[in-house]
Amino acid sequence: QVLLLESGGGPVPPGGSLRLSCAASGDSVANYYMGWFRQAPGNEREGVAAITPGGYTYYADSVKGRFTVTRDISKNTLYLQMNNLNPEDAAMYSCAADTSISIMSIRWHQSAEYKYWGQGTQVTISP
Repeated sequence: QVLLLESGGGPVPPGGSLRLSCAASGDSVANYYMGWFRQAPGNEREGVAAITPGGYTYYADSVKGRFTVTRDISKNTLYLQMNNLNPEDAAMYSCAADTSISIMSIRWHQSAEYKYWGQGTQVTISP
């Protein structure tokens, strides 16, 4: 079982950048399919980005070219670098993990595929 703890959220002006971290404990991030999800008030949770144990990455169309998901196995941490943020990016961001996701290319963005979740970190966009 892996425990996940996000950090790095906060207020940022439009056009700004943030790097979110998801520190894992109890197991190595290298063993997991891991994803970043976000949920804004009144909206459904949506998948933002994901990475496979082999390091292959997936992104939602809305963040391609602006967000980058990476991991540091030595630090046992998943990251989400977010650049050129806009008001639509404001949300609670959570990281998630699972040991097995079939057809990752299709299901990476489906929250039901992930068993382990962190508490989330809030991202606010304001001038």
